Amino acid sequence: MDTTLQDPLLGRLLDGRYRVDARIAAGGMATVYRALDTRLDRVLALKVMHPTLAHDAAFVDRFIREAKSVARLAHPNVVQVFDQGTDGGYVYLAMEYVAGCTLRDVLRERGALQPRAALDILEPVLAALGAAHRAGFVHRDMKPENVLIGDDGRVKVADFGLVRAVDTVTDTTGSVMGTVSYLAPEQIEQGVVDPRVDVYACGIVLYEMLTGDKPHRGDSPAQVLFRHLNEDVPPPSALVPGLAGPLDELVVAAAARAAADRPSTAAELLAQVLAARATLTEAQLDAVPPRARAEQHDRSEDRTSVLSRPLMPRPLAVNEDDEATAVVHRTTRLASGGLPSSDARGRGRGRSMGRRGPLALLLGVLLLLGLGGGVWYINSGQFTEVPPLLAKTEAQARDRLSETGLEVGDVSRRFSDTVERGTVISTDPGVGERVRGGGAVSLVISSGPEVVKVPSVEGRPLDQAREALKDQGLKPGMVTRAFSEGVPRGSVISTEPEAGTERRVGTAVALVVSKGAPVDVPDVTGAELDEARTELEAAGLKVRIDPEEIHSPHERGQVARQSPEPGGRAGEGDTITLTLSKGPEMIEVPDVTGMSVDEATAKLKDAGFEVDEDRGLLGLFADTVKSQSPSAGDKAPKGSTVTVKIR
Repeated sequence: MDTTLQDPLLGRLLDGRYRVDARIAAGGMATVYRALDTRLDRVLALKVMHPTLAHDAAFVDRFIREAKSVARLAHPNVVQVFDQGTDGGYVYLAMEYVAGCTLRDVLRERGALQPRAALDILEPVLAALGAAHRAGFVHRDMKPENVLIGDDGRVKVADFGLVRAVDTVTDTTGSVMGTVSYLAPEQIEQGVVDPRVDVYACGIVLYEMLTGDKPHRGDSPAQVLFRHLNEDVPPPSALVPGLAGPLDELVVAAAARAAADRPSTAAELLAQVLAARATLTEAQLDAVPPRARAEQHDRSEDRTSVLSRPLMPRPLAVNEDDEATAVVHRTTRLASGGLPSSDARGRGRGRSMGRRGPLALLLGVLLLLGLGGGVWYINSGQFTEVPPLLAKTEAQARDRLSETGLEVGDVSRRFSDTVERGTVISTDPGVGERVRGGGAVSLVISSGPEVVKVPSVEGRPLDQAREALKDQGLKPGMVTRAFSEGVPRGSVISTEPEAGTERRVGTAVALVVSKGAPVDVPDVTGAELDEARTELEAAGLKVRIDPEEIHSPHERGQVARQSPEPGGRAGEGDTITLTLSKGPEMIEVPDVTGMSVDEATAKLKDAGFEVDEDRGLLGLFADTVKSQSPSAGDKAPKGSTVTVKIR
């Protein structure tokens, strides 16, 4: 049976805006739904905290921290957060919807991946984590389930619900958080959290992609944790014979037990991954691991394929084999003396072999070597391959080019979010391409991420503040609203990060917008409409009349109900909705004479009345109703009081 049919949120309009259409996944902290934003008419994902946790302030704080953290990470490989709010007992995040699957789905379907596919997934993951590390956050729970792969091949990192500031050690309860198969030793033993725990988890994920298995297994979580603490992660080639050495080195470095032996951030690991990829041949990148399932070779109908590759083997260079064969054939014919036929050669062999045989053979060998050397020089000998230079410093790149006999051409600089400042982003010609001996190679050097200062937009209207952020190259982020005595309604109170802070271009800036000065909502229930309107407008509030009237104890036309309720706080200019009374509901009074006091009270309350007992002096010790007012069968307002006399 489909349990989603019992989900109370399905089909509901959450917060008056988000229509919940389907349940995608459920976890220990929240459930994720596919929903439609009815205002902007777009599909998105709603992450809704379990109602049982919504009363726990610590969980709610952590949930909201996810929204604020991810809103600051405007990165193409991070699942974007659009909004955060509450609706009754539901606390939710509105997030980008990624149609596709998770890396766990891919591994479950394919087993192990070819190195090319594994690196195609790992690189955007590291780029996303690198952005988080630069912003001062650690993911803490990297695993294949949190890597989303869109149907269009995009890779995004999700679930930053456990992110913490870099200098944080443990959560408020002192517990270690994360998934045991991917926890770093220091995270288990000491609760220490810094970017290197994400690097460790990525090393485990890379191992799993290359081998189809986790490096540490056990019958219980405790056994897995013990192995993380006491056993090194083996090189993946132990399970995949013939796997390229640079891939072993990446896994061993990223998943080193000692944090000091790992790359310090995801960006540093990404640079190592790019450098390692540059040294791998096409055959090494496309090697099929033993645990790979056949499905990954036919990707024409595979929605989980990542950057699909041609199904045919890579062709040889044009005429490469034909030309070599032709040279051998030509030299063989020349060495034979060009004799017209085997018969002629046979007739002359006896006479000439003794005199000319050794000399002809020597001439043939020399001619073959000469022609072969000439062909080699024309095709390869006068060229030099551009060596691997990615992620090297400019000085290192110059030295390496000099060692290979190449010159340094133009040197230009470019901003980069993923390549460390001062190191090589790309070369022209590219790595592995051939350059005529003594030729020049142009270098593009990283200037690091482009950074700008957050402009001061305090006091500006929201639309002007957004434009100012865009003009500076920043992205307007999540908007929250708060009361302010000094900032007009609709204008910006503050930003996060604050004005003057340096951030890379494209970073999202969260805005706190004024709801105006706080106003205590007056109680106008029971008042006539004109009187209520005058009092509310005098307090700086607007009035809306609910078109549907209700029965209430108040007279027809008086205010029966107001929202927000009396005693609450609203911003100046907020709207108060008034629901008018259509008078009390008149119901028939039941007959309770002759009943005991308890029976009469229960019957009257079930009918919607309050009960007042009139015992007098004679009824102090009695228990029977002798009369009632109003009388049985009369009509009285629902909620009014019926007096029973006890004698």
